[in-house]
This record gives sequence, structure tokens and C-alpha cells, in this order.
Amino acid sequence: MTFENTKSPLVRAMTRDGTARIICADTTRIIDKACEICSPSNTAAAALGRVMTVTSIMGTMLKNSTDTVTVRFNGDGPCGEIISTADYNGDVRGYIQNPEADVPRKPNGKLDVGALIGQGSMSVVKDIGMKEPYVGISPIITGEIGDDLTQYLMTSEQTPSVVAVGVRVINDKDELHRTICSAGGGYILQLMPGASEDTIARIEKNVTSLSSISMMIENGRTPIEIIGMVLEGIEYDLFDTIDVYYKCSCTKERFRSGLRALGLNDMVNIEKNEKGDLETVCHFCGTKYTFTHAEMNEIIDELKDHYRKKLKDYRSRRKNDDKGSDGKEGKEENDT
Repeated sequence: MTFENTKSPLVRAMTRDGTARIICADTTRIIDKACEICSPSNTAAAALGRVMTVTSIMGTMLKNSTDTVTVRFNGDGPCGEIISTADYNGDVRGYIQNPEADVPRKPNGKLDVGALIGQGSMSVVKDIGMKEPYVGISPIITGEIGDDLTQYLMTSEQTPSVVAVGVRVINDKDELHRTICSAGGGYILQLMPGASEDTIARIEKNVTSLSSISMMIENGRTPIEIIGMVLEGIEYDLFDTIDVYYKCSCTKERFRSGLRALGLNDMVNIEKNEKGDLETVCHFCGTKYTFTHAEMNEIIDELKDHYRKKLKDYRSRRKNDDKGSDGKEGKEENDT
């Protein structure tokens, strides 16, 4: 399911000499959709929004249209686990385990995302059509997301990078009664082999002179303008501008498969104890899927048939094994 009202601009560019590339996105609408779905605290909204932003950008770095990337932060902070998945187009979804969790702000008044996430590990899983997905794991450095991803890209993918990501939120207690994302986005700049010292120095100077990415977006700066400021003084070409969305891949059939995976005993207990229809909810998009008792019994019947077949196959194999053993023993007796 693609949420069309979350259409967000993402821009890709590269220096003319091919030694640096940058991808920048304004993900304000995507983050606000996540806030609408899970009603997070201010700090949780910032944490989830940052992870979703970098995941969306990393999605557009994939090579094949069927590839996906999942970024997971598993820290010991009160928010629990944060998971975000993006496809080749940069369409993204996200989930935070404890959206209501919050922590005091930093002394400077900024949201303390690092304290909310805590210490632990982050992982990047790329499903690129191989037998097994690529999995990279890195320790959480600060929990501020940008620093952690920069470290991951350097250590796990050996790519010097600059990652800037930020989210600004406000509380709408009067109308929507939830946290609203007023600005959010980020960019990932990566240096390629052969980048000159002059290019590196210029980029460092430009980056350090900029305001926060969320402030620039809140002040109306577009991804194209932000790329221009990051690469000021360096010749570059804009590749393309694409629209990215909040997109969830859930379906009722997938939830049905999940119920089936619970096994026969659990499904029998659920059907027996559920007074009305069984309602399941997608954590990523909030979509509800209802299963009637007739549908639950259909799953139970399928599981019974499955176990009967397994038992029949098992007995058949045992019977064949016993026959083989008897034949071998008889041959040994004849030989003696």
C-alpha cells in the first residue's frame, strides 16, 4: 500500500569528476505519516524519522528493482528496537517498538535521540537476490543515527561518507492530538576512490558552515538547494529527482501466512478463545486485517492436513527403512 499523500522529493547528484556523490531527500511528509500511524513522543518521532530517512536514501543506492534494504537499531534505551525497510525506489516504512517512550531534552534544548536509543548495535540487511542477504553489523556510536551510519559505512562498506539527518516536531494538542513532523530530511554524501584533497577540504568546509538539515528544510530549502550548498565551489551534475513515499508491503495473505506459522495448537487456542472475529494490525502502517471464525477454521484444517501428510510421510520412510534393514540382515545370514 502506497500512501500517495506522503509524496516526497529525493535528488541525486555527482561531482563532474565522479569522485563524490550525494543523495538528499525532504522526508517531512513520510515522517509525519509515521507519526500519524504510531502516535510517538517527540523524541521517538525524531528517532524513527531519522532512521526512515537514511533507509530511504540507502534504498535508492540499490542496483536492482527487486532489491530491498533494512536498517535496524537495537539499543538498550527505552524506545526499544527501530526498524525501517526501503525498496529500490526509496519507498520506505518504519516501526518503533515503544513509540510512547521519551527522555528529557539535552541541556541545549535539543531532543536527546541518543539517550532514547541507548547503547547496542545497528545492522543493515540488503536483500539483493542472492541465496542469503548481505548483513552488516556495527556498534551504536552515539545513537544520533547520522554518526552511527557514518561509522557503519566506513567500517562495513569501506566508504568515507558524510551523513546528515534531522527531524523537527511539534505537538498539536488541539486538533490532531499527536506529534507532527514540521520538517525532516537528510543527505548522504560519499567519496569515491580518487577524490582529491581539494575536493575533500572544500566539502568539509561547506558542511561545517551549514545549518542543521532540519532547519534548512523548515526554512524552505529544497534538496536541490541543499546539494548546491554542500557542493558549493565544486562542479557537479544533478542526476535526477524522484518521488519517494511511505509504502507498506503488508497484505491479508501475509498475515494469514503468519497465523499459519503459529502452528496447530496455537491456532486452535486462538479460535477457541476469540469471542468475535480476530483482528490483526500491521505495526508498520496500522492497517487492520480481520479473520472470521470460518477463516480461522480454514487455517486449522490446512494445518491438520499438513501434519497428517507429514505423519504419513514419516511412517512411510520408517517402513522403508525397516524393510531395508530386514533385507540386509537376511543377506548377512545367507552369506554365513
